[in-house]
Amino acid sequence: MSLKSSIAKPYARLVTRAVMARAMDAAATQQRVLAGLVDHGARTAFGREHGLEHVRDHADLIQAVPLRDYEGISAYIQRIISGERNVLWPGLPLYLCKTSGTTSGAKYIPITRESLPNHIGSARRALLAYIAHSGRADFVDGKMIFLQGSPVLDSSRTIPTGRLSGIVANHVPSYLLKNRLPSLATNSIADWEAKVEAIVSETMQADMRLISGIPAWAQMYFERLLARTGKANVKEVFPNLSLFVYGGVNYGPYRARMESLIGGVVPSIELFPASEGFIAYQDRSNEEGLLLVLDNGIYFEFIPTNGSAKQTPRRLSIAEVEPGVNYALVLHTNAGLWGYEIGDTVRFVSLSPPRIVVTGRTKHFTSAFGEHVIAEEVEGALKDAMAQVPCEVAELTVAPQLSPAEGLPHHEWFIEFAAPPSDSDLFASAIDRAMQKRNPYYKDLISGNVLRPLVIRALPRGAFTAWMKSRGMNDAQSKMPRLANDRRYVEGLG
Repeated sequence: MSLKSSIAKPYARLVTRAVMARAMDAAATQQRVLAGLVDHGARTAFGREHGLEHVRDHADLIQAVPLRDYEGISAYIQRIISGERNVLWPGLPLYLCKTSGTTSGAKYIPITRESLPNHIGSARRALLAYIAHSGRADFVDGKMIFLQGSPVLDSSRTIPTGRLSGIVANHVPSYLLKNRLPSLATNSIADWEAKVEAIVSETMQADMRLISGIPAWAQMYFERLLARTGKANVKEVFPNLSLFVYGGVNYGPYRARMESLIGGVVPSIELFPASEGFIAYQDRSNEEGLLLVLDNGIYFEFIPTNGSAKQTPRRLSIAEVEPGVNYALVLHTNAGLWGYEIGDTVRFVSLSPPRIVVTGRTKHFTSAFGEHVIAEEVEGALKDAMAQVPCEVAELTVAPQLSPAEGLPHHEWFIEFAAPPSDSDLFASAIDRAMQKRNPYYKDLISGNVLRPLVIRALPRGAFTAWMKSRGMNDAQSKMPRLANDRRYVEGLG
């Protein structure tokens, strides 16, 4: 055991205990965050317009700050882009994070001196929590791959602009620099496919211990690695590989394929990062849910999603939430986002401490006939079906088919198989049964002959990658939307 890993263990326990103490006192922790936010925010144009100096608690906040999505805050962002200071947060942001914004086109999210530690420190906490509870720190002694965006930023404007992972890549802690791969030159390659090939060349002889990235892109890296080395699985290339860190999507649909490529089970850590802030991370491998980051620059609100759209949304604090309820997330952050509807939905699986699972996107669902199918149901049904009819899924998305050439309307599942099921009809039936079990509205539509059971459209390998590349989504942060209420994401796939 090296000195670095020996020091990491007691330090990880110390940090994790302190984080957990604050998480167990969630309401008080969030109140302290709110006080700090409004103290800074009151000194801005937004703060003066909304009377932030009078906000003392959650009730005051609801009265002062209306809910907004990106379109609602974009006028303020444009003022910042133009160089105006003290708009949403004191001074100017350090960076503007450009995100593809599947619901809003390109978005520019401010990252400030105060918010940067939220992005970097929360990821660090996740690794320390893993060390503290597993007792394993051997990965710190080897190389680590971070599959991410280019660190080359656009400096043509007043404020440097880039992808979140590229921005964060410019702030790697010094103690990780010797362990980190790929190199700056390789990481700066703009074309993702060329970048993956360069990463393979640079890493195939390394003592790789940790790999981090979106599962679909990690899968591509593994496939290219095995093609180049001729090895049967990744463990033959990297025998000391001991941790996979991922975020952005549910790992469940990719797990079988990833474990087949790796050659066994590797411990994993799930993160919930977003350009708007680092929301949560998996702090216990043996417990469901991700621990909310309650003490690091974000004040959360939660809106139940089961009410009528015509009703005034119920805006709840962390002290008011209940387990088992689907909530839309609202953020107030030290990057200057106020009442910001991030577009993600979550469900609490624990309140003490607050742990969540991500259930989907507020604008990503299928409800052509009122069934309101969400990502959690799609991914859960797929998992159940894969247990009954083994196969490996590389990628998928779901869309309604309202006007089929023949027969009743139905849900169409576009799936790219890495290893197809032995019986595709049996697999489709297994998914449909699981969907009916999860969603009673969907079941009623099937039994009432309004919809026919779902149809699977099997796609050739590489179909999703080609589709994303054609839409400028060929980078380490882009991910395929899991479902939609129309066919915008499937046009050109088949």
